[in-house]
Amino acid sequence: MLIHGHEVPGAIDEETRCSHYHKENDRIAIKFHCCGKYYPCYKCHVEFGCGKKEVWPKAKFDEKAILCGSCGNELSVNQYFQSGYECPNCKAEFNPGCGLHRELYFET
Repeated sequence: MLIHGHEVPGAIDEETRCSHYHKENDRIAIKFHCCGKYYPCYKCHVEFGCGKKEVWPKAKFDEKAILCGSCGNELSVNQYFQSGYECPNCKAEFNPGCGLHRELYFET
């Protein structure tokens, strides 16, 4: 699905929700470091992605890697970590539960 100019495989609505995570505040897509494409979650990356499990290295946390499904704002990993689970641009809430899977996306 094309969302804010980005192809987001696995998305089922215009705010990046997917069949795995579809609560109201599930509205981010994560650009996977291994393939450079946005996916709603790690499960969608397994289903539709490149098959690799490469996480974002700390040295690249200043690069854009998070897409707000509400407004299309792209955040760096650092901006996302500092966001308080809210888009700094449109103030839409992000799911704080995503933090439970941090090691699947980012070097810890």
